[in-house]
Amino acid sequence: MLTAKQKELLLYIHERIKETGVSPSFDEMKEALDLASKSGIHRLITALEERGFLRRLPHRARALEVLKMPDSAATAAPPKGRQSFRPSVVGESRSNGANSIPILGQIAAGVPIEAIQSEVGRITPPEDLLGSGDHFALEVRGDSMIQAGILDGDVVIIKRSETADSGDIVVALVDNEEATLKRLRKRGNSVALEAANPAYETRIFGPDRVRVQGKLVAMIRRYS
Repeated sequence: MLTAKQKELLLYIHERIKETGVSPSFDEMKEALDLASKSGIHRLITALEERGFLRRLPHRARALEVLKMPDSAATAAPPKGRQSFRPSVVGESRSNGANSIPILGQIAAGVPIEAIQSEVGRITPPEDLLGSGDHFALEVRGDSMIQAGILDGDVVIIKRSETADSGDIVVALVDNEEATLKRLRKRGNSVALEAANPAYETRIFGPDRVRVQGKLVAMIRRYS
């Protein structure tokens, strides 16, 4: 699922490349989408990259490649590289029992805040994974955390928390409008959100722009 702005930008880039052979500039994209600043365009492009719709071509100015359109599907292969943290992986279990927790939509860079506020289903993890506290689940979209063992389509179990230690994988809200699953790093007075995929850059924000919503405690993977 793409937001309206993400889809609008993707279609605009696609049409401009078809017409001119090159992707539009950030200024042109900002004007076309009637946004106040280029930082908004940067966030949209990052979200489309993480979802596999766009790719930035290295060492070339104004070089964006459209990999797929919203009605097509593509699966990215995990790149080779060092594996670091891997969450607990368990087989899928679903029920409406007392230990079930809500699935609150999908998580990836650029997901609107509403996506983690509406229950779309329930899942029942093994009791020993949860412990105390309030938990919820999200379905992962995109490949930005593949070197942490988190793949597109996995379901992550999140313990609600407004605080996290540096190095934790968290659900973070950026500017109260974007939810993302990333590794949190505290750098002085700044907060860095790190992807676990070298194809994506680390994003750095002031502390007032990022709110932790919960910490990753486990993951459930479907096998078919």
